[in-house]
Amino acid sequence: MSDLISRVKVGPQIQVDDLAQLKSLGIEVVINNRPDGEVAGQPTHEDMAAAASELGLIYYFIPVSPAGLTEDNILATQAVLKETEGPVFAYCRSGNRSGILLQAAIAEAEDSESDE
Repeated sequence: MSDLISRVKVGPQIQVDDLAQLKSLGIEVVINNRPDGEVAGQPTHEDMAAAASELGLIYYFIPVSPAGLTEDNILATQAVLKETEGPVFAYCRSGNRSGILLQAAIAEAEDSESDE
């Protein structure tokens, strides 16, 4: 699964209008790791999902609390990475939670593959 690192990019909070630019850059899958309502003016995941759908992007909402990752976050991310094939952009407030989540998902997947 380590080849996934090359197809996934992480970054800070984006706006609805940024989705078109991501698509123009070749992104096919968007993962929103930011819980709704962290700050005023942040787009809701419903708004992002609707805009992504209009552009033909695949959208997932896997919110990660500032308190830390959960096993559910890791499993959901692993499922997305297995179910999709194209370039992925994952975001949260700063990109840190998304990056940590991606690393954890890949590490756990590699561990389970080596156990088989």
